[in-house]
Amino acid sequence: VHLVESGGGLAQAGGSLTLSCAASGFPFSRYTMGWIRQAPGKEREFVAAISWPSTNTYFADSVKGRFTIARDNAKNTLFLLMNSLKPEDTALYMCARVRRPESWWGIRDVGEYEYWGPGTQVTVSS
Repeated sequence: VHLVESGGGLAQAGGSLTLSCAASGFPFSRYTMGWIRQAPGKEREFVAAISWPSTNTYFADSVKGRFTIARDNAKNTLFLLMNSLKPEDTALYMCARVRRPESWWGIRDVGEYEYWGPGTQVTVSS
């Protein structure tokens, strides 16, 4: 399993960024995927998840209405579209795969994600 994020960088408050995650080494279209973030000195925090056929999405309250999650199963790629960014969104953003195929169980639980990418840094200035 190989996950590699890209698209992070510096943005101003109110701005937008789009993150991508290239996946390989497993049947991407059969797994729920998620985005998890970690700010300095804080624990990992669930951000968003999308089910394997893209019919279900779920967002943390802190990003609901501002972030969108999407996937392209033909290209084995996961996306996170981030709008109306806030300084508190500053963190290392990691894409992650859940443990079991075709499962939507426990997607808000960071412990339910088995494989992680190294992450891409997002910094939002005020």
